[in-house]
Amino acid sequence: MNILYCGDANTEDGLLISILSLLKNNAAELHIYLLTMELAPGKPISDRAAAFLDQKVKEKNSGNFVRKLDITQLFQSRPPKANLGTRFTPCCMLRLYADLVEELPERILYLDNDVVCRKSIERFYSQDMDQWEVAGVPDYYGKWFFGSSPFRHDYINSGVLLLNMKNIRRTGLFARCREMCAQKKMFMPDQSAINKLASRKKLLPRCYNEQRKLHEDTVMQHFTTSFRFIPWPRTLTVKPWQVERMHTKLRLHEYDDLLAEYERLIPGIRPGGAAKGKLQEDGQR
Repeated sequence: MNILYCGDANTEDGLLISILSLLKNNAAELHIYLLTMELAPGKPISDRAAAFLDQKVKEKNSGNFVRKLDITQLFQSRPPKANLGTRFTPCCMLRLYADLVEELPERILYLDNDVVCRKSIERFYSQDMDQWEVAGVPDYYGKWFFGSSPFRHDYINSGVLLLNMKNIRRTGLFARCREMCAQKKMFMPDQSAINKLASRKKLLPRCYNEQRKLHEDTVMQHFTTSFRFIPWPRTLTVKPWQVERMHTKLRLHEYDDLLAEYERLIPGIRPGGAAKGKLQEDGQR
């Protein structure tokens, strides 16, 4: 299976957890690509982190690999000018440059770094995509407001996207998305552009990108910001690497074995450092 992540050095903790979850639940060979770039003040995913992740996946299967692809020049040559100052990091838009990276295969699964795999995705990955550009799950909140009609929940969340790169290159979908992001300021720019411009978009069941609450059939859980109304209205954001908050805020222990392995392995990515979530939690006390 071909897997795509995008981001800078700030995504390394999430990458470790997400990749460990793929290894735990899937027997198929994993070819993992990391699109990254350098854009001040951020730093690209480090060579050390990429090498450590590559070594880790090869422990399970020698055919597995993690490959870092720095596309700084591609991004700088076609910057999403209108959306560089939004609350969403420009690295979120790196997936829109995937069609320009010849090394990427024709079928690839894009995952945000805060997606945790809970069950095998092999059947999901191998589904028919011949006539589609992208496949994704409706956004838990956005489907009510941004769909093509009030009764058609077809606004997909971009955190889990099965991509048919052959069709995307043929139709120019990502090229048009980049142009839109360069010219028009949008809320959640890359997600908005994909939803607006994709002509062949396959809708998938919620279990493949659970954005709200763990269910028995959940295959992939995506730790997005959610709304809570009791005892008062508020938003809640908890990421997988915030282990203590996973326990206290979400009361979630489903991934404790995975998170224990993450905390044990993080020095391989960040020598001498604690897990990122541990540092954040210590600072909150």
